[in-house]
Amino acid sequence: QVQLVESGGGLVQAGGSLRLSCAAPGDTFRVVAMKWYRQAPGNQRELVAGITSGGTTNYVDSVKGRFTISRDGAKKMVYLQMNRVKPEDTAVYYCNGDFFDYGMNHAVHSWGQGTQVTVSS
Repeated sequence: QVQLVESGGGLVQAGGSLRLSCAAPGDTFRVVAMKWYRQAPGNQRELVAGITSGGTTNYVDSVKGRFTISRDGAKKMVYLQMNRVKPEDTAVYYCNGDFFDYGMNHAVHSWGQGTQVTVSS
């Protein structure tokens, strides 16, 4: 199991910015892809953005042009820069990762504990 540690959530006014971070400490695995999901009350969890180990990114339409996912491969970290946030971005944001575990010689899938993002109008 790869542990993911998230940080950076909080309260922000509409139009403001926030940056989420997610760390995957350890050297017994390699990163295949990392993603950010979010879940608002009463809604299903949705994929917000993803990035592969090669740097290919994808975004849900509602955040394109406002959010940017990036990574630091050496530190095994992924970031979500959230700009021009809207009240509808309010949700718990979860880091998610696909890894290859060297010891177990197979893929591993992990979730972070979630971090609350609240956008006030």
